[in-house]
Parts: sequence; structure tokens; C-alpha cells
Amino acid sequence: MNDELNLSPEGEETDLPEQIAIRLAKRERLIAEGDAYPVSLPITHTIEQVRAAYPDLEIDVATGDTVSIAGRIVFQRNTGKLCFATLQAGSGQRIQAMLSLDKVGEVALDSYKELVDLGDHLFVTGEVITSKRGELSVLVSEWKMAAKTIRPRPNLHNVLGEEYRVRHRYVDLIVRDRAREVVQIRANVMKSLRRTFDARSYIEVETPMLQTIHGGASARPFKTHSNAFDTELFLRIAPELFLKRAVVGGIDRVFEINRNFRNEGADRTHSPEFAMLEAYEAYGDYNTIADLTQSLIQNAAMDVFGTHQVELEGGEINDLSGSWPRISMFESLSEAAGVHITPETPIAELKALAAKVDIEIDHPLHGKYVEELWEHFVKTNLVKPTFVIDFPVDTSPLTRDHRSKSGVVEKWDLYIRGYEQATGYSELVDPVIQRARFIEQVTLAAAGDPEAMKLDEDFLKALEFGMPPSGGMGMGIDRLLMSLTGLGIRETIMFPLVK
Repeated sequence: MNDELNLSPEGEETDLPEQIAIRLAKRERLIAEGDAYPVSLPITHTIEQVRAAYPDLEIDVATGDTVSIAGRIVFQRNTGKLCFATLQAGSGQRIQAMLSLDKVGEVALDSYKELVDLGDHLFVTGEVITSKRGELSVLVSEWKMAAKTIRPRPNLHNVLGEEYRVRHRYVDLIVRDRAREVVQIRANVMKSLRRTFDARSYIEVETPMLQTIHGGASARPFKTHSNAFDTELFLRIAPELFLKRAVVGGIDRVFEINRNFRNEGADRTHSPEFAMLEAYEAYGDYNTIADLTQSLIQNAAMDVFGTHQVELEGGEINDLSGSWPRISMFESLSEAAGVHITPETPIAELKALAAKVDIEIDHPLHGKYVEELWEHFVKTNLVKPTFVIDFPVDTSPLTRDHRSKSGVVEKWDLYIRGYEQATGYSELVDPVIQRARFIEQVTLAAAGDPEAMKLDEDFLKALEFGMPPSGGMGMGIDRLLMSLTGLGIRETIMFPLVK
């Protein structure tokens, strides 16, 4: 009987009860004869260590060195008096185990044939050798079950669809090299980001995820209730207002990498729960923070892949090299739409243009029309990394007015391959103007805008103690992985939220 799990074309498991029953019976025998799940094993080496210690052995060599290793069986073959098993470490490194009648004895060999299945974790002790085909192997003298698997793994000949993979990531990690590679890429990207910040004397902090007032972004929050405090709380939509408090307190260069939660839609580029990087630099502005963001991404590409020309899933090249252009939102929109649009353009004209191109916008803010029209005319054409700068004032309540242009703020969004990668500001630090901006948001909320910010008196009090001129940025870690791999957002998150 095939001891791998078969899947239907829709990804559903088939013939499962019979296979599970057989494996449960084997589990009972293992427990009766010893243990199917030992608490510890006398492991002396990892599979990686054995492979590293013997990189160039010739064909059919016996080293005389004994090791004790463990791994998951991903392949096995029985030729009668000799059994072969390929053991895989969590990293994906593999080594062959050879069980011969003359080394383990008839009882142990028969027990192996009867009780061991694909997917089991196996412990073996034996001599390091190379086979007659030159494959690095362990010639087993003793074996034990390390962990009996009850549920067969998917047949490797089945193509696991994305839906199956994200719902059963543990299976995906077992059977698919690429799944493990993405986990390693993500870990290495995080190391690189922290190295770049460390080189610039930034301090990493952690700020609250449960907040009494949600703020720092325009988004719909998740609500919960604290029994201990008997109060309504929100899962944070951004750490911004707390990180700015840190800058007020004298932590001039600060960053955080942590989870954000937004009770909104989910698609290829959006997840309700996502990893976010935010950073703030006293005496910086949106130009210095754009330079920082470009360095963070370019350093990550170089550290992880050794190049700024990153090959994506499917063979496309994402060119992250050079100095990334900075284009004006209003100027790029005017050029693409063939209509001169400025912060003074009447909203009636913007509504007419939106209707002409079949864009439905129902919002009181002038800036919303500008941004929606810009997304229609310009956004999808920004394949190479591009900073889109100088946004409308009324859609950017936490951002400083532009130093020389009226009606816009010193804000940029970074676009890579047609979607937003990061955003950055010259931060609004004047508490009087910030209060007025918050009051405008309260008015929008009262009119029914679920994404409007609330008035945060404690944050305003912090600003009243004096916040130096600063630049700040936020970047989605999952989207950064998308830019570096070409995968959808659910493939870059190890365990994404699914219905």
C-alpha cells in the first residue's frame, strides 16, 4: 500500500482512515516494545554537521567514525537484506541511512520493515561511509523511533495548491524546499534590517499592542475587552504614536518590528495581521528617511541574495539597484491624466474626472479624490522602485506641511512592482496643529468614517513637552518579502490568517 497521503484534485485528503488505523496499530506495537515517542535520544551530531565534516569522501569508503543522528524519513527503499532511508533535518539537509541484516540483525531489521513509515522521525547510530554510488551515508548499527507519525504526508507527485499550503503550513514545510527557503530568507532579511539600524545607532523597542485609543494610521481596528480593567481595547493598527513618545523622551533614533492588526479586506497584498517596521529619527526629515528606507531594502537584498537584481518566483528580475527616483503625486497625476491637477483644483472637477474613468468615490476630502485618481492613472505603472512624494494635506493628519509648497505635506509612499512598500513623513511635531488635525479626524469619524483617527490627549501632551524635528517611516515586512521573492503575502507569512 502507498504510505503517502493522496490528495484529490481539489486538495482534499483521500483514503485517510485506513492509513491512520494502520499507523495507530504500529504505534501500539512500538509502545509495547519500547516507545513511539521517547523523551530524549543520545544524539551526537546533526545531519548538517555530518555533511560538513565529510564533504569529499570517495566512493565506497568506511571512515571508522560513529555518529548518532536523527531526522524525518522522506524516502525509503527495501531490497530485502538491505533497507535505505533518507533522513531530512529541519533545514532540508539530507543524509542516507543504510540498515543491513549483518549490522542490525534480523529482529531489528524486520521490526524496521514492519513499523517504520515515510514521515517518521528516526534515530540511528552507525558508521559514516559512502555507498557504492558515492552517497554519504550512515551504516546503521542501531535504530529507534524518535516520533511515530500517525497521519501520512502528501504524495510528492501531487502539486500542493496555495490554499492547501497556507492552511497546512506544517505539511508545506515538510515536503517543499521552497517553503523552508522562504522562512530562511525572511529570517535573514530581519537580521539585515537590524544590522542596518545598528550601524546607524538606532535603538529597538517594543510598544503596546493593546491600546485604549487606536491611532497612527487611518484604518479600521479590531476591538476587544479587558476584564481586568473593564474597558474596551483595540489591537493596534500602528505603533507610530508610541514611538514618537519615545522620541519626545530622548530616544532620538528608534525602531520597532512587530505585529499590526487592521480589520479590513484580505487579498494578495493585504493581510488582517501583518508584520510592520516603523522607525523615527530626530533631526531627520522625509528625505533622510527615504535614504534610510532605500538602504534598508538594498542592504537586505545584498545580504540575502548577494545582488540588487533579485530573481523572483517565475524568473522575473526585480532591479533594486541605483538611486530610486522621486516623483510628485500631483505632477505625475497631471501628466498621466492629461489634466492639470493641483491642491487648488475644485473637488467638482475631480469628481467629474473620476466619473469619466468610472471610479466611484464617495468621500468629503479633496485629497481622497486625488489619491484615488492617482492610483487609477499612475500606480500600476510603477514597476521599478519609486518614491511618490508630496501628498494632499487633508489625508495626512500626522504629517508636516511642506516647507515650500502650499496644500501638500512632506510625505512619500514607496512603490515597487505596482504596490505600496513603505511610507515616510517629515513628522508633524507642533502640538497645536496636531490637535487641530485630530479634531478634523473626529469630525470625519462622527460623519461615519470608520478609518478616522481618534483624539489622543496623552499623545498631544507628549508633543507639548517638545518633539524635535523628525523623519519617520513605516514598511510592511511581509510586503518586503513579496518584493524580494515575488510571492503573494500569504506565502511570505508562515501561518497567515485564513477563513
